[in-house]
Amino acid sequence: MNFLKNKLTKKMTTLAFAGALMLGITACGTDNDGATGSSTQGVTDTTIRIGNSVATSGALAPVGVPFQAGLLAYIEMVNQGGGINGRLIEYIHQDDGFDPATGIAILEGLINDDEVFAIVGHFGTPVIGATVPMLIESGIPSVYFAAGTGVVYNENALPGQGHNLFPVQPVFPMEGRIMAAVAKGEFNASRVGVIFTNDDAGLDLIGGIAQEAEEIGGLEIISAQVAPGADDVSAAVLTVLAADVDMVIIASIQGTFPQIARALANHGNTAPVLTSYVNVDATMTNLVADDIGTQYQLFGTAWVDVDLLVSSPFGQWVNQVHNDDFSANAFAMTGWIAGSFFVEGLRRVGSNELTWESYISAMEQAPIRNPFGGYIDFSNGSRVGTQEMMVFAMDRNDPTGWTMFMPMRTMAEILGN
Repeated sequence: MNFLKNKLTKKMTTLAFAGALMLGITACGTDNDGATGSSTQGVTDTTIRIGNSVATSGALAPVGVPFQAGLLAYIEMVNQGGGINGRLIEYIHQDDGFDPATGIAILEGLINDDEVFAIVGHFGTPVIGATVPMLIESGIPSVYFAAGTGVVYNENALPGQGHNLFPVQPVFPMEGRIMAAVAKGEFNASRVGVIFTNDDAGLDLIGGIAQEAEEIGGLEIISAQVAPGADDVSAAVLTVLAADVDMVIIASIQGTFPQIARALANHGNTAPVLTSYVNVDATMTNLVADDIGTQYQLFGTAWVDVDLLVSSPFGQWVNQVHNDDFSANAFAMTGWIAGSFFVEGLRRVGSNELTWESYISAMEQAPIRNPFGGYIDFSNGSRVGTQEMMVFAMDRNDPTGWTMFMPMRTMAEILGN
């Protein structure tokens, strides 16, 4: 398979990416705004040591293995080019098996024993949820979280309160805000029904939707909740449809999305429906397309422009090293993105002294470009993840099941501001 020439493969990768990742420290010194930890650990004249905890065994191995490979490939590319300011990057990976207790132990070892400079590519909602308080307490820079959990969302992070965390991929509260902007700016909706699951993903999404609706003005939200994985969601669907809404948002992940999508069709919905990027893939299309038919149009967000992969270093790595193994693998791309964001901070520090403080300051200097997408702005304590998204429309006539509806845009662009 030729990754760079196969257009269908590129498009499938976009859609796979859309649904890819639904997924007390004691150290030496107290010189990082009062947090425990050493702000210069892991740095020598010739090396920078980083680490992470990624599930490369067990049920999540099909996600963790390519993610880890993509991150490692980016680091190797940088090292082969001479590193950053004469320093090569040493990368320590350990397998937590997607177990929070194991993840806690691994991070304690990475920070206290291995004394890594940063955690790069932290993986999986349960492990992230269990370890974020430790990361904040330590003050260690932590770049890229492979999950949409709102635990890393912060609009104004301060020292000692999460300013050392740098989420990159879509975080559900921010995606919810973008969804509200899409409803208003792209669909001219004034009354939106939101069916959300009563779990972290659904609550984060509805929270972001409600927040942005209030800020935008002129957007009424009618919401109804369902239990995660519920088979019968009719009551919530009927509540929303009874309000004569202009649009419906399905604020849930894969386990409940199909039931809601089918129920909307069964109960006669004709309003356009928007869902999360995690549901925009061929698997979900196959589960709901027959039921939806032409009853209503289904849309979903996305955060990566696969056309940017053409002739990119990532595409070259795939062709030269792995070819069929990772040619259409969204998870390998996310690992690559994690590496690129971490290294950009190092480049910005330049020849200045490399410390946690100087690194965090460098990450906040100006927006950073996702190599396959839009910019992320960490300035002024903004820790909200991806701030630019696309919208795809389900299309049964397309081999992938989805086609582009709206290109990559910021909320301001979506709203015409």
